[in-house]
Amino acid sequence: MFVDTHAHLFYPNFNEDLEEVINRSFENGVDYIIVPGTDLASSSQAIVLSEKYENIYATIGVHPHDSKDLNGNYLNDLESLAQNKKVVAIGEIGLDYYYDFSPKEKQLKVFEDQINLALKLNLPVVVHNRESNDDVMRIIRSYKDSGLKCQFHCFAGSIQDAKELIEMRHYLSFTGNITFKKADTLREIVKSIQVDNLLLESDSPFMTPVPHRGLRNEPSNVKLVAEKIAEIQNLSIEDVANSTSLNAFKLFGIGKMPELTFTYKIRNSLYINVTNRCNADCVFCDRKGDATVKGYNLKMTKSQEPPAETYIREIGDPKNYDEIVFCGFGEPTIRWEVCKEIAAYVKANGGKTRINTDGHGNVINKRDITPEFKGLIDEVSISLNSTDKVQYANLMRVAPEMFDEMIDFAKKVKEFSRLTLSVVGLDEIDTEKAKKFAEEVIGANFRERTYFS
Repeated sequence: MFVDTHAHLFYPNFNEDLEEVINRSFENGVDYIIVPGTDLASSSQAIVLSEKYENIYATIGVHPHDSKDLNGNYLNDLESLAQNKKVVAIGEIGLDYYYDFSPKEKQLKVFEDQINLALKLNLPVVVHNRESNDDVMRIIRSYKDSGLKCQFHCFAGSIQDAKELIEMRHYLSFTGNITFKKADTLREIVKSIQVDNLLLESDSPFMTPVPHRGLRNEPSNVKLVAEKIAEIQNLSIEDVANSTSLNAFKLFGIGKMPELTFTYKIRNSLYINVTNRCNADCVFCDRKGDATVKGYNLKMTKSQEPPAETYIREIGDPKNYDEIVFCGFGEPTIRWEVCKEIAAYVKANGGKTRINTDGHGNVINKRDITPEFKGLIDEVSISLNSTDKVQYANLMRVAPEMFDEMIDFAKKVKEFSRLTLSVVGLDEIDTEKAKKFAEEVIGANFRERTYFS
């Protein structure tokens, strides 16, 4: 269920009961544990642990505290250790200006040297950042187009930093510190980003979460971190577990990709994965990538698209859900007849319906389909994305005239269904202007969607 991506199990305070700690973690739903090295010796210890336990993996690297002690051969030593099949990343590496146990110049060089080694070996990196955020961000930006993949362990930046790192397709993780009484700022950051960009970690034996604060931390407590994330983001613990476990697979190759799903539950809504086909190719959409959301695999070809009967069977009693939502990584109105058949079943059985669309349904179906929404679709959410026609076209990679088609569709469909226009929260989008346009020009509700990659 859970993956603890950061637990220093080689520390001496685990010497007396390590076996019990590991067994307790598995009994509490921790499927995998990653043990990060902090120098050459502990990297070797992490590998030994990973070889002893099937569900334990290792990372290898030199922590900034220990960079002062390195000789010229350490990169060769790390590269040799990386040949072990249980090594999944280079880390824990980074910068730490809080204690200054190593000179800044040495920390910076060792950090970049290990990043370059990770790129050479096609491995992700696990980043430590304490009181060094400006330099960490500067260095990571310099690798933006290199293919570098990172976990920002015990995230220590701002909301803006988090957003920038997510746009670069990195992952963030938080420890038990998000349960602390005075951690409001950290909780605001957790609230501002999608769980699809998060990993779980305990940072054992440190950062013990409430209510065990003051005691030695251990991987079984990672469940408390997951519960806090679920509470902050108004998700179920299963949503958090599924998402973060899939993220661990995507970054570290641990676990497996879930099977294709046709319906998926988030909170108490059931989503219908209608198609991956789309007439647009939005710059912020992962349709051509992994096509995963909240731990669900939505990637499917046209030949895999099921008939309406399959969806209806999986829905069962629609009253069990707050709403049935037509939403995947494609444009639902491409399969409008299937959507209508499903929606008719839902409405006949007392359920509520919503469709998320790019608003191009009339062009796609070569007729005005908006009257057909009456009595079938309770709410329509259209991706407005921008009030500027050129920017809209660039973001969605469509012809500029599709903006006018979308607006026309919106004006027509609101005669038959409740209407919401939305934008993705990117810096280049004028959200306030879009809100005013939606509410005052179109007469629709407005929503800003959190960006995630």
